[in-house]
Amino acid sequence: MLKLPLLELFLRGIPEGFLIIFSVYAFSKTVVNKKRYLISSIIFLVAVYLIRLLPIQFAVHTILGLIMTIVLTVNINKIPIIKSIQACIVATIVESICEGLNILVIQYVFGLDINYVFNEPTLKIVFGIPSLLIFACIAIFYYISKFKRKELRDVFNGEIS
Repeated sequence: MLKLPLLELFLRGIPEGFLIIFSVYAFSKTVVNKKRYLISSIIFLVAVYLIRLLPIQFAVHTILGLIMTIVLTVNINKIPIIKSIQACIVATIVESICEGLNILVIQYVFGLDINYVFNEPTLKIVFGIPSLLIFACIAIFYYISKFKRKELRDVFNGEIS
């Protein structure tokens, strides 16, 4: 079971949940439908919170979260299943790389003990923000670049915008 304090839920979990769903839109080259985005993000947040309460092995929650993201983006956001799977995997890999780089910076640039940082909820939140911001910049930049090149597909109208 991965305990998630309320402070971490509000400062890290909620932005990350909205960002994951947005990144699936971006990496699947799909125009964001605001209503469906909001609904799927909220359902995703609740699901991930509940998944983290399950008594399961570490990292299984990541796989269950990935499956939940795929199910939501296919059923609510109407992103084709192949594009959804590809985008979810890319989003997970990019987020993992951002977090890995962040850990390297914390450990080798700041010289801090990772175990200490991740055992202190406040430090975990503060030192986790840079990786979330980097991931957000990558997803937003990718989405904007595809929008400017008119490579985004509106799954509801079948048009490229």
